[in-house]
Amino acid sequence: MDFRKLPIILAILLVTVLIVQPVVSEANQSATNQSAANIPAADLAAIFSASNGTKVSNITPDNIERDAATGHFNSGEQLLVKGDYANAILLYDMALASNTSMLKKTDAILYLYRDKAYAQIQLGNYSDAVATADTGLGLYPSDPMLWNNKGYALSLLGKTQDALAAYDKSVFFDSNYTTAYINRGDILSRMGRYTDAVAAYTRANETDPFNIAAADGLAVAKKGESESNRNTMIVLAIVLIAAAGAVVWYTKFRKPADTAPEEREEKNKKK
Repeated sequence: MDFRKLPIILAILLVTVLIVQPVVSEANQSATNQSAANIPAADLAAIFSASNGTKVSNITPDNIERDAATGHFNSGEQLLVKGDYANAILLYDMALASNTSMLKKTDAILYLYRDKAYAQIQLGNYSDAVATADTGLGLYPSDPMLWNNKGYALSLLGKTQDALAAYDKSVFFDSNYTTAYINRGDILSRMGRYTDAVAAYTRANETDPFNIAAADGLAVAKKGESESNRNTMIVLAIVLIAAAGAVVWYTKFRKPADTAPEEREEKNKKK
């Protein structure tokens, strides 16, 4: 091998890596966003068939593609991925204003309510997001993502206790839902309930050991718990010292009570 060509070969390899890496990263980013991606007609038909255990003849990719509500929903999902939340909501509303029979049969309407609430949160329409989540929960009362979305919107409205109750529901229906545990930990930390927050973040770490938000939240909660315990001990020590001082003062330094008038008269008579 001609070692004089080695620097040239290494330079070519470096340029290749620099060119290819952004493409790989973008592909990974697209995979990350699949939770809100468009659901193809074939997949919707498969979802329905799988959920019912049998193939249903009138649910096919073709008639799903011809369904107006499904078309609006899929278009809305595409806009959601692009971050066009306002127009995504408009398309979701168009889907809901159409015949939703097919959406309900395929359970696509569940995704619609989840993602509409998410889009409303992104736009700061928190009350609307709560209303959307509640409507979805009317159809799917045990869906953990709807409960989580509702909890997040409530927390942004300052309704801390209601948000915590929604997160509790979310993890009740899915004991491995990492995001809900993190959100629950955030609420508990803000409430100063650090021990409970530590438990929530610890559970989030168990469900997703490499989750940075869970690890960061756990570190903050543990620090808060430690400081809270130290402050409690300081206050307790101050109270005990004050109590001991009061006892000493009372027993050694207080003035004797004045003699009652009747007792003084009785003493004078004896004299």
